[in-house]
Amino acid sequence: MEVNQKKKFVAGLSITSNVILSVLKITTGILSGSLSIISEAIHSLSDFFASVLTFYSVKKSSLPADNEHPYGYGKYEDMAGFIEGILIILASIYIFVESTRKIILGEYTDSENILGISVMFIAVIMNIIISSLLFKVAKETNSTSLYADGEHLRTDVYSSASVLIGLVLIKITGHSVLDPLMAILVGGIIYKAGYCICKKAASNLLDHSIPDENKNSIKQIVEKYGDKAILKGNGIKTRQVGPIMDIDLILQFDGNTSICDCHKICDDIERQISELYPNCSISIHSEPVCYGKNCQTSCEKITC
Repeated sequence: MEVNQKKKFVAGLSITSNVILSVLKITTGILSGSLSIISEAIHSLSDFFASVLTFYSVKKSSLPADNEHPYGYGKYEDMAGFIEGILIILASIYIFVESTRKIILGEYTDSENILGISVMFIAVIMNIIISSLLFKVAKETNSTSLYADGEHLRTDVYSSASVLIGLVLIKITGHSVLDPLMAILVGGIIYKAGYCICKKAASNLLDHSIPDENKNSIKQIVEKYGDKAILKGNGIKTRQVGPIMDIDLILQFDGNTSICDCHKICDDIERQISELYPNCSISIHSEPVCYGKNCQTSCEKITC
């Protein structure tokens, strides 16, 4: 399956699963009166809107570069990831407020647990399957928005499991206060996920450099040609733009290196980096080792 089609497929699958789970949880929450299930329904609704946003961003980011967007549309995915994080945080705040109010006022509901336990079990299984697919494709395509959506659903696994355990404990002990307490736990899990997603997406939007381990891998490739070319000090600039890794290098060559040899070395370096990071855009600027303010004068006697 073609890369963009694969991304659209898993994004569409996420939308479908979230619609099903949202309907199940909302219906169960209303019938049972369980705040923790209603909190999970809110979580799934935020998942649904996030999945729709992911599908749109994946579709938009796949468009080729044009005159208005010469660097492509990759940042649509980063923006979608940031908005997803905000949605998650807002959902967690609502859950905190409502749960705290229930505890303070002592408004506990004796819910019908069998239905709730069944729905939460189904939610855990479905979200494990869908989130695993999202993470798999996100890793293959380096997609920020698919990663955010997978992270979103993974928090749903943890929160649904927490509610499931809480409902079982209520069934065993008969203490309904566990319902809003589990809802607060769910809110905490959701908030942490939202914060992490926002932080990652914001870093990409602000052109934060890629991790040091990735940059070191690139430097190791350049070092193979140390007898003819060296990486200029601070001569590596990187950033993540949606699924694309932008890499800018400045290489310094011995003044006696011919243009043909220089070009061949640059091509070899580009090829090896592309094999290591398939979804990347590489730009290499070459200059003589002697390059500086007096370069024109000092290079008159040699071929640059």
